[in-house]
Amino acid sequence: MKEVNPKETTRAYAFEMWMNAPMPMLTFFKTVDVTRLVRISKRTGLKFNMLMCWCVGKAASNIKEFYMLPVGRKLMQYDNIAVCTIVANREGEVSSCDVPFSNNLQQFNANYLRLTKQVAESCRNHDLTDSMVIGTSALAQYEIDGAVGMYSGVFNNPFLIWAKYKKSLWKCTLTVSFQFHHTQMDGAHASRFLENLQKEIGKLEV
Repeated sequence: MKEVNPKETTRAYAFEMWMNAPMPMLTFFKTVDVTRLVRISKRTGLKFNMLMCWCVGKAASNIKEFYMLPVGRKLMQYDNIAVCTIVANREGEVSSCDVPFSNNLQQFNANYLRLTKQVAESCRNHDLTDSMVIGTSALAQYEIDGAVGMYSGVFNNPFLIWAKYKKSLWKCTLTVSFQFHHTQMDGAHASRFLENLQKEIGKLEV
């Protein structure tokens, strides 16, 4: 992680325009076909949420805007990305767990299982400060039509929320909300990420 001069990046105009905005976050909604993930999860025993998190990381990994993030009044550049998942801990509360992204699904799954278990038992968050973290929150037991993330003014990280997938006769669909800081990326980058997410889900092989 290192600080970069915004004027020397492709985000120069966005940094100037949006860093002082009272509400610099945008939220997009997309319904994705997760039939393949559901089938893979049932066939292999791999957790559906883990598969979603891996596809999120995979979809973001080839978009350079995901490796920059406004932190405080600075623009930071990262070498790595991670995906955060929310974990129900042994005290009945929730903790956050950052899982380093790996192109290797088996490696990501091993890290996911190890770290989420560690967080659940310790009731302590696992934070990766040297990675650009994509936040996720899965409300898998509930049926909701959408959710807009809260902008605290402290964390500018991109964030995805999804709930229970919907089943029809031949298809399973999932509505995903994606919140992002306009300094980090524009709507076209966010749209490309969501398209990538559907592509990664559709071509996943295990």
